[in-house]
Amino acid sequence: MTTPDGDPNVLDGEIVDETPTAAIAVPSPPLPEPDYSEGGVPSFDFVRDKIENRYTTSVGATEVAGLGTEHTAEALDKQIADRDQAAKDRLAEIRRSMRGE
Repeated sequence: MTTPDGDPNVLDGEIVDETPTAAIAVPSPPLPEPDYSEGGVPSFDFVRDKIENRYTTSVGATEVAGLGTEHTAEALDKQIADRDQAAKDRLAEIRRSMRGE
């Protein structure tokens, strides 16, 4: 494309009005409530959320560790006691067989 003067190195353009971006008002998001007061005291909601988070973490860790519904601490203690008793019985049986009884 050439200009009316016939110069092929000059391009014809269009002038566009620029709207300053500062003139466009962008609403700021609402700020969250602070977790601590100016005196350094935590808010009730912050403390409650922290306690609930710790509780759910401990419940999840218990379930992951296998101490959920059917594997309670009492059941595991009984399994250990049964295994120990079976080991004692087997040891007594081996000792009897070595004595020739």
